[in-house]
Amino acid sequence: MKMFVEPPAIYLHKAPVDFRKSINGLSAIVESEMALSPFSGALFIFCNRQRDKLKVLYWDKTGFCLWYKRLEKAKFKWPRKMPGSTITLTEQQWAWLLDGLDITLMKGHQPLHFSAIT
Repeated sequence: MKMFVEPPAIYLHKAPVDFRKSINGLSAIVESEMALSPFSGALFIFCNRQRDKLKVLYWDKTGFCLWYKRLEKAKFKWPRKMPGSTITLTEQQWAWLLDGLDITLMKGHQPLHFSAIT
């Protein structure tokens, strides 16, 4: 998904949520279970138990936005084995998840930090 927002962070809620929840219910999960502020501008990603639907909540400075995606024949490769109840994703990992890839198996090049040329 080409984002039309540039979020400061992307957070994935690992446990499945009841998809009858909308903005208020998901905001409450962000505050109570994820211990984060829903007003931060970050993306908050939620999945249903069947892993065929996603909801993404974010604040755009004037109100909440809720993005929804339903897969017709596949399931999202949800990172259930990664530690923690909330996972911070990179934009690349978010794109991989939307493309149907398992982000736990995808490894990019590790950034290198040098202080001088030898």
